[in-house]
Amino acid sequence: MKVSRLFDIIRYQEAKHPQDVCLAGMKDGQWVKYSTKEIIDQADQLSLGLLALGVQPGDKIAIVTTSSRPEWNVCDIAVAQIGAITVPLYPTISKGDYEYILNHAEAKICIVSDEELYRKVMGAKDRVATLEEVYTWEDVVGAKNWSEIFDKGKTGDINQVRALSEKVNKDDLATIIYTSGTTGLPKGVMLSHNNIISNVLAVDIELPIEPGQISLSFLPLNHVFERMVTYTYIYKGSNIYYSDIDTLADKLKVIRPHFFTTVPRLLEKVYEKIVNTGLELTGLKRKLFFWALALTDDYQYDQKPSLQMKIADKLIFSKWREALGGRIVGIVTGSAPCPLKIARVFSAAGVPIREGYGLTETSPVVSFNRFEEGGSMLGTVGVPIKDVEIKIADDGEILTKGPNVMLGYFKEPEMTAEVMSDGWFHTGDVGTFLTGPNGTKFLKITDRKKELLKTSGGKYVAPAPIEGMYRESFFIEQIMVVGEGKKFVSALIVPAFPALHDWAKTKGIKFKDNEDLIQKPEVIDYYQGILDELNPGLSHVEQIKKFVLLPNEWTVETKELTPTLKIKRKVIAEKYSAEINEIYNV
Repeated sequence: MKVSRLFDIIRYQEAKHPQDVCLAGMKDGQWVKYSTKEIIDQADQLSLGLLALGVQPGDKIAIVTTSSRPEWNVCDIAVAQIGAITVPLYPTISKGDYEYILNHAEAKICIVSDEELYRKVMGAKDRVATLEEVYTWEDVVGAKNWSEIFDKGKTGDINQVRALSEKVNKDDLATIIYTSGTTGLPKGVMLSHNNIISNVLAVDIELPIEPGQISLSFLPLNHVFERMVTYTYIYKGSNIYYSDIDTLADKLKVIRPHFFTTVPRLLEKVYEKIVNTGLELTGLKRKLFFWALALTDDYQYDQKPSLQMKIADKLIFSKWREALGGRIVGIVTGSAPCPLKIARVFSAAGVPIREGYGLTETSPVVSFNRFEEGGSMLGTVGVPIKDVEIKIADDGEILTKGPNVMLGYFKEPEMTAEVMSDGWFHTGDVGTFLTGPNGTKFLKITDRKKELLKTSGGKYVAPAPIEGMYRESFFIEQIMVVGEGKKFVSALIVPAFPALHDWAKTKGIKFKDNEDLIQKPEVIDYYQGILDELNPGLSHVEQIKKFVLLPNEWTVETKELTPTLKIKRKVIAEKYSAEINEIYNV
């Protein structure tokens, strides 16, 4: 069966390897599981209901949920197969962003998961001329439930859906995804069916997943990374179980997944929890734990285990794997740079971590490290996927070309022209190629082109690699390098407070709260010691000369992070301008 449109994928699964559990989500504390046929039947019925509401090919349907769930996939398939266009939204954006995006996209209907999101969207509805109705998945007083759409489709003719499906071309617009960016208004990235399908088919051949194996999904489905991977899971016949972040640890032990995708921040938190557990041990157990941890320091992909590593695996690492369910065959991380230490530690412990690279505009995957021997290199984002080209421009910017590159920015031809030239997409990232042991060229990201700092001495500094190196410290939760137009580089640092609290207690340091703790001379001296230890690994101009400790973690809710957990440099710089000025005695 040929797959060329998004809705073809679920029917491919039905034809090749139908599953009793295609998708599963939690409802009232219980797993609710849907077979391949049930997902298809629901999508068909929803399509009929949308047609009864007057939805036409080309109409925009917005979808927003607080956590991933099977209803999202049903909506995505139902909208796509009648030639309409999905506009997925983040649940964490402001009411103003909802108003802007719904207006800009000319959304006709919006489907939300719960009461909180319903209130948010309804708060903007009166100022969105095209928005006719808002439906909810959950029962919300005063709201129209999406079951009403199903009811409207009961008398419809499924042949009408099939006729519309046949008219959908692989190059037709399938979705508009609004990227939050770090500054400015959101941009609507237009992706065709073929953009995303090309990614699915290229990634499919590289992932170590077999039909019937379990994939865990907890990243937001409105982000193209998890959405594309979910379609890949369906294509491969994997059973997809959805989880929210808060209950993830419990879900891992219950469903025992074989595969999942993640972002580096989550892996960092898992690592911190593991080390905290080690710190609580005493005597021989504690020594064995940190002996095993030290063995991972020089690990390289494809390294054959030594006798020491085999002992460490039996005594220590096997317990880590059990905490993740005991069956993990692979994890792919993306969206932000993965600290080298994190990829090294987990992979050495038998939990293969592979980092990839991509953007919303590239559907999203451009390159990633493979799981087979010789297909990966630590510190890089791997090699290009099938049919995708990469080249480095004279100024170091990464350019890419392939079937995955977007159609353009919705209603923004000038903005589209700024990033496209002769079919090459300008990523805005700076990178280089490194040669692996077998001669393979691996892509390494060095920084964001627009995030390069220029000191008053005219030297350019790439903050991302510096930040990545310092985040490897167990005592640093978050860090942002500053120094634009200044004589030297400094940093804003959010300590990893659980670790810092434990350290302070062992030193007999009493404190009221985090604000009080970070002002203690002993704490400031301790962080200076961390800098003194790490700075020699950087060039003179890159070394952090001064720093300030901050009492609160940066979050999406407090607007310092994008929904994909990237730091908003401009926002943070403005919020902490007084602290930065104090560093430079302004």
